[in-house]
Amino acid sequence: MKTRHIAFAALASLFLLAQPAAAAASGQDARVIERGKYLAKVGGCNDCHTPGYPESDGNTPTQHWLTGSPVGFQGPWGTTYPVNLRLYVQNMSESQWLARVRKPMSPPMPWFNMRDMTDSDLIAMYRFIRALGPAGEPAPRAAAPGEKVATPYIEFAPKNLPMRTTQAQP
Repeated sequence: MKTRHIAFAALASLFLLAQPAAAAASGQDARVIERGKYLAKVGGCNDCHTPGYPESDGNTPTQHWLTGSPVGFQGPWGTTYPVNLRLYVQNMSESQWLARVRKPMSPPMPWFNMRDMTDSDLIAMYRFIRALGPAGEPAPRAAAPGEKVATPYIEFAPKNLPMRTTQAQP
């Protein structure tokens, strides 16, 4: 009987000792998620990936963020749609996210900005998006150049400008 009480007391002590560590870890996670929210906001993710965000002057409630958009961007590449990030990341690990966001993406996605971000910032964004949970519907599929689309779209191509190539700076 005494052995049982001693074992219980030892387990209870371990539980109580572990609580501050768990609280610290959850506090750290909360800070990482808050950083991800900040980065998504100032990085302009909502401008394309959250319906109505620009029209609301950025006053769209957080629970509606990053659900993709049925409004496409049409240019010489065809018509592309902002992906529903909340669905996109659900079956993706952090390492898969890091690898994906550093690869070229369809215009007008400024993937090169994400390519140059730190791992910790990209992980913070990933954790924030995951913390929002799945919501919304998948974005429409991209359309090839010249293919007609039934959705609204923004024409996203310069007119009457000479094309220039990017050259390395000395």
